[in-house]
Amino acid sequence: MAQFRIVRGAPLSAADAWRRLTDWPAHAALVPLTRATAMTGGPVRTGSRFTMRTGIGPVGFDDPMEVVRCEPPEPAGGAGGVPPSGLCRLEKRGRVVAGWAEIEVRETSPGAVRVTWTEEVRVRGLPRALDPVVARAGRLLFGRALSGLLADN
Repeated sequence: MAQFRIVRGAPLSAADAWRRLTDWPAHAALVPLTRATAMTGGPVRTGSRFTMRTGIGPVGFDDPMEVVRCEPPEPAGGAGGVPPSGLCRLEKRGRVVAGWAEIEVRETSPGAVRVTWTEEVRVRGLPRALDPVVARAGRLLFGRALSGLLADN
């Protein structure tokens, strides 16, 4: 499996960064030829499911995912004065793309966060020898999406 990690800082509260990073349609809008479908209603929580559809018209594939761990950041000054942090782990369960992704939000100072996106992905049908290429493509593609999600709107 190909693994990659992306780290970005942003001048946002942990709650605002979390809201942006768990907005699945916003993710899709930043990834070419992708849209979010079949989403569980309500706020993101453990058990939430959604599918990212990549392709043009009938030519493409579905990337179904499930949130298997959801720990939103607590309000500032939460448990024992510890800076807010949150973690969302997704399991990718598609026929084409499998693996997992973790999105971690950690407040570094009031109004500033560090986001770490870690992903392990396998594209079925591709030999393991191409894992470095898949990891590089993932870093580029998801790095742009992460930067877009955290940018001032």
